[in-house]
Amino acid sequence: MAFVKANLALVTYGGNGFHMWHYTTTDAASVVDSAGYFNDASSEMNIGDLIMASTATGGTPVYGLFVVNANSGGTVDVADMVSLSGSDTD
Repeated sequence: MAFVKANLALVTYGGNGFHMWHYTTTDAASVVDSAGYFNDASSEMNIGDLIMASTATGGTPVYGLFVVNANSGGTVDVADMVSLSGSDTD
């Protein structure tokens, strides 16, 4: 699948260029962290922005954090997801 801008929501803006976003998608985390996935939001995203994500929502969801580590010439890249989908043993 591809990036769906309507699924990207600004959670907060720090006033110093830092944004915190939430994004939900049926795409796997490995697809979302590909360079260029967020290009349609390149004019809104800054290096260091944090994206809270719900990925693979069409199957077994995976939750985590991405950080924008590059945004140049309209190409956005994010670091690999830091997973927040821990085990629930109770």
